[in-house]
Amino acid sequence: MFPLLSKSQRTAARKPAPPETRTLDVAGRLMPLTIKQHDRATRITLRIEPGGRALKMTVPKGLAQREVNAFLDRHQGWLLTKLAKFSVDNTLHDGGEILLRGIKHRIEHTGSLRGLTEAVMVGDRHVLKVSGLPEHLGRRIATFLKKEARSDLVRLAHFHARSIKAPIKSISMKDTRSRWGSCSSEGNLSFSWRVVMAPASVIDYLAAHEVAHLREMNHGPHFWALCQKLCPHMEDAKTWLKRYGSQLHAIDFD
Repeated sequence: MFPLLSKSQRTAARKPAPPETRTLDVAGRLMPLTIKQHDRATRITLRIEPGGRALKMTVPKGLAQREVNAFLDRHQGWLLTKLAKFSVDNTLHDGGEILLRGIKHRIEHTGSLRGLTEAVMVGDRHVLKVSGLPEHLGRRIATFLKKEARSDLVRLAHFHARSIKAPIKSISMKDTRSRWGSCSSEGNLSFSWRVVMAPASVIDYLAAHEVAHLREMNHGPHFWALCQKLCPHMEDAKTWLKRYGSQLHAIDFD
């Protein structure tokens, strides 16, 4: 007769194994890798996280380590090809470049400890002037982009909401990796501030997309028809995000 298990023992038995974390060497490029076992997984899946900063792997429960390692070895070429579109050095520095509303701006550290971060024209060149300590350059640029994103998205979201007479409860900026925006049933809109680096038409599409959810909390035909009505350039904007969105996530502001 088998001994009876206590409630805590039964809970522990049902609890999934914690994810394994390791560092994978992809042709000299060290990538954080998370390996998660899943009860219902029937095959191994490997994906690159948005921004190309990390890898995530899902495997069937109890799969032997040699099978995991063999899969990773077989897919080195695939990883090299996919990671090639992400720059190895995504840090920001004086003399580098950053996008603002789809326009490249040269980063210029002013050398002054005080002063606002501002986008200006110097001759025919777009320049982003950044003050403060050099080690705080990325952080100050991020703060500036968040402010610009809020200004654009609040204005655009309210513009589209008025056109369909839909109330907005709140608007927040986040740094999400899995989605560019969201809309709750209560009317709370959330956006990834990184979209302010995309062209103005893409920013407008994202605002229209989330506002359309105030009327259609789904991605059905009625939703897409409303989104198209609010944003006639919807398809071009979707294509841009699909093609270049991961590059915006790859930029390291820390």
